[in-house]
Amino acid sequence: MLVREGVQRILEADPRIELVGVYADREALLAAVDRDRPDVVLTDLRMPPTQTNEGIAIAHRLRETHPDVGVIVLSQYADPGYVMALLEGGSARRGYLLKDRLSDRERLIDAIQEVADGGSVIDGDVVDALVTAQVGKGPSRLGVLTPRELEILSEVATGKSNAAIARSLVITKRSVEHHIGSIFSKLDLPDESEVSRRVTATLVFLSETADASELST
Repeated sequence: MLVREGVQRILEADPRIELVGVYADREALLAAVDRDRPDVVLTDLRMPPTQTNEGIAIAHRLRETHPDVGVIVLSQYADPGYVMALLEGGSARRGYLLKDRLSDRERLIDAIQEVADGGSVIDGDVVDALVTAQVGKGPSRLGVLTPRELEILSEVATGKSNAAIARSLVITKRSVEHHIGSIFSKLDLPDESEVSRRVTATLVFLSETADASELST
């Protein structure tokens, strides 16, 4: 409740933000999205009814029912696993911020605007955790990719579909699919679903190419 009230005060005090409503549990929030169609939902990772991973469940639900609504999950856990779960299905219009960032109003507002514009925001501490996990594993895993594969992976990291990438780079969708298959193979990603491998590839790209300070704005 204290965090919710604190965030409410921050948002109400900023003229760039129109606060549609504040809700205490998952069902009330989802009903409000159906009714009010906000640009962005800012939700806790854990909230009633189960106090487990409601924020991520909400993001998955809205990906299907309201794909144009952005979701930023606030969490106290710098755990890359939560980010991987959040980005399942794409990174566009998704954000993951640690609650420590709430003391910096500009950072929070910038994150909301970025997600509203279709981008993604990953907390710098989570990226640091990903980078730390790479220590001792030798050179960058991205070094095995060709310039074209790196270009396509950067497009994947923005949450674009294969068709959207093909349009952006003016190549065929079949060519994009071929390159993505090669990327998965060269990065030695687990033989899991297409969605899971896209998420993993995105996190590898972010952890090895993105500046943490930029990702945490």
